[in-house]
Amino acid sequence: MTDLAERDEQATDRDRAAGMRERRLAAQRGARRVFARFGFQRTLRERLAVLDEAEDVHDLDELSDWYGDGVVEALERKVAGLLGTEAAAFFPTGTMAQQVALRCWAGRTGNPTVALHALSHPEVHERNAFSEVGRLRPVRVTGEPRLPTAAEVRDFEEPFGALMLELPLRDAGFVLPTWEELTEVVEAARERDAVVHFDGARLWESTVQLGRPLEEIAGLADSVYVSFYKSLEAFGGAALAGPKELVEEAKAWRHRYGGQVFQQFPTALSALVGLERELPRLPEYVAHARVVAAALREGFAAAGLPWARVHPEVPHTHDFQVWLPYDADVLAEVSVRAAEETGCVLFASPWNRGGPGLAVTELHVRAEGLEWTVEDVKSAVAEFVARLPE
Repeated sequence: MTDLAERDEQATDRDRAAGMRERRLAAQRGARRVFARFGFQRTLRERLAVLDEAEDVHDLDELSDWYGDGVVEALERKVAGLLGTEAAAFFPTGTMAQQVALRCWAGRTGNPTVALHALSHPEVHERNAFSEVGRLRPVRVTGEPRLPTAAEVRDFEEPFGALMLELPLRDAGFVLPTWEELTEVVEAARERDAVVHFDGARLWESTVQLGRPLEEIAGLADSVYVSFYKSLEAFGGAALAGPKELVEEAKAWRHRYGGQVFQQFPTALSALVGLERELPRLPEYVAHARVVAAALREGFAAAGLPWARVHPEVPHTHDFQVWLPYDADVLAEVSVRAAEETGCVLFASPWNRGGPGLAVTELHVRAEGLEWTVEDVKSAVAEFVARLPE
């Protein structure tokens, strides 16, 4: 294939993907039944309406924030209290927060090597930011679709200054270890004189599977990053929590990285609203995600689909994967068409190739998903399977 033909084909693929995304979002907005309605799928007016609830979480008569004071400091104190840490620092992105955290730890340990999972967010989604920007050296403890084991950490063939654990591990299916496994992994890292950092972008919903409160989970690590938009539906933002001295140094690096933003009050207020409104409901979402997952399995079996997988079989959080033996483009078209024709969105996320003849998507259960009964799920599965090619 010539370079020109290859570029034309790539442009066509991009146009096709953009068109599918537009159809998917339109179907989602027009549907009468969905599992979740995320903030990024709403209009600006609808997003701004979130701030109508801000009066319940912060004094709106105080002066606006100025380079990280006021409401931003109030949010930092709230997060530190929830996680049981000495302090917390607001960051505009998790990518920046984790680079800064691990850069600070590298200065303290004298070792810039960070041990992490091959599927962790910095390795898959951040364009090698650790090495290109953070002067860190990532090494992969394992690539298996699970968290690293204590033995893998203990027996890793080279020294490292920090172990980073993503809880839950999103690209492996939002999976978590057991509490016992997690404590053993942390102990193994400490035996090697390494610090432990939790990538807790979705830590908020991990309490159900781990069977421990947030402060006890966060207490295992030397530092923790949490996201405000992935589960709490804030406009964006993140926090780094840990010892006061580390957080103070992190704030200096935040300034150097360009994260000392003049005003962040809309994002900070939306995060406080999320902590008040969404955080208490996450266990309910996790519990219902398990009901939905079981109904999906039963629905696929009843529809006679020869092979289908829900992973994990019992979801660890309110997000999980669905695997089907079809081409991703076929499943994307069928998912959107079923949503357009029935008004029920079974699969709202993109389908990605998971191997020859296999595709995988993610299913997210939020407040809207609580309205789905077992029979609703099975009916939607039947409608979906009926549209699949024979």
